[in-house]
Amino acid sequence: MKQLLSDAASRAIGYLESVDSRPVAPSSAAVTALAAFNEPLPENPSDDFATLRQLDEIGSPATMAMAGRRFFGFVIGGSLPIAVAANWLTTAWDQNAALYRATPAAAFIEQVALRWLLEVLGLPKESGGAFVTGATVANLCGLAAARHVVLKRAGWNVEADGLFGAPPVTVIIGAEAHPSLTKSLGILGFGRNRVVKIPVDAQGRIALAALPEIVGPTIVCVQAGNVNTGAVDPIDEICRWAHAAQAWVHVDGAFGLWAQAAPELRHLTAGIDQADSWATDAHKWLNVPYDSGLAFVRDPSALQAAMAITAEYLPTQTEFRNPCDFTPELSRRARGVEVWAVLRSLGKTGLAELIQRNCAGARRFAERLRLAGFEVLNEVVLNQVLVAFGDAEKTLRVISRIQADGVCWAGSTVWQGRTAMRISVSSWATRFEDVDRSIDAIVRVAAESA
Repeated sequence: MKQLLSDAASRAIGYLESVDSRPVAPSSAAVTALAAFNEPLPENPSDDFATLRQLDEIGSPATMAMAGRRFFGFVIGGSLPIAVAANWLTTAWDQNAALYRATPAAAFIEQVALRWLLEVLGLPKESGGAFVTGATVANLCGLAAARHVVLKRAGWNVEADGLFGAPPVTVIIGAEAHPSLTKSLGILGFGRNRVVKIPVDAQGRIALAALPEIVGPTIVCVQAGNVNTGAVDPIDEICRWAHAAQAWVHVDGAFGLWAQAAPELRHLTAGIDQADSWATDAHKWLNVPYDSGLAFVRDPSALQAAMAITAEYLPTQTEFRNPCDFTPELSRRARGVEVWAVLRSLGKTGLAELIQRNCAGARRFAERLRLAGFEVLNEVVLNQVLVAFGDAEKTLRVISRIQADGVCWAGSTVWQGRTAMRISVSSWATRFEDVDRSIDAIVRVAAESA
């Protein structure tokens, strides 16, 4: 076992040491070589070292270098070294982080991490939270708590009696809400199409003038960090409007919630602490390994009412918090341990510096690409940059060639009718020299594509 794990560690370290010297996207040859995995299921046991060797020698070259410094394709960061190390140790622990009595270390460390997260994100200290897979499930948790509360106020127990015959709930969202939010609404029985969609402004923010009158049980969903522009809805004003009518306000803050951790950006999320629930990802700006999402609810009892579980064989009686009472899963890994490790390692100032540096990198992208003659479509307020190289056909051609070039990788999007390249600066490892090298490659490739 020791030799095998040492071999795995050596291979993983080698991968991370070389990730910035290879093309960001895998070569076509490396992708073709994946066919070697498509073999019959072995009849008998195989050599563990040979299995690991195949995984590394064939699998590693076919990965996208998301852990590197010049991957800008999605709002995801590479994993900090302390996060990888904590993840390895936690995997060795192999704890099912559901119950305090069964896994006290995992449950206790996660509770400390939740307290730290509330502090660094500027959320009400009485709030409860849960470690989940990502923002989709985090949105689901917050909205499930919202469903519980607004229907309880209407005299309905949704956990016991379901939605058949329940009072109707109005759900209000922005026209550019993320699909993960509407997916969560569909899972919870609210429907993806019966929501009230509010028009947005030129940056994708909910237009206050278009807000309707609230009648009956209502959930209002706002966004901190438009996936294209990084824009933040006017949350302060929306909370005041919604709470005056006893509506619940849920924040999809998959990456934008982390602006709360950076002093120079906190003004963008003014009033966010007045909401009732929040969803975000730790595998984005906290730079921990996949998968790691976070759900927070101002009233922990509402989240617990929506998620709690009990059974005769489960040791649920404890003086301490059972994590499974706040998450959809019973069985789950102790993903909160690596979150604790990163927060302890970075501290408040280290986390703020990481986020502010990424946003400065995004502004650098925008400024230099604009000077090079390309059209930047959005106001760069966080880490998102939209750039067009001409019409849709030319823009897509340039993006494809940038991806093939290998210096950096960014994806395409269509936003408010315009086709653009979307640049997301989210990694702890990205420095200004990486931004400049990427800009030089983008300008060169675009010129070659003229």
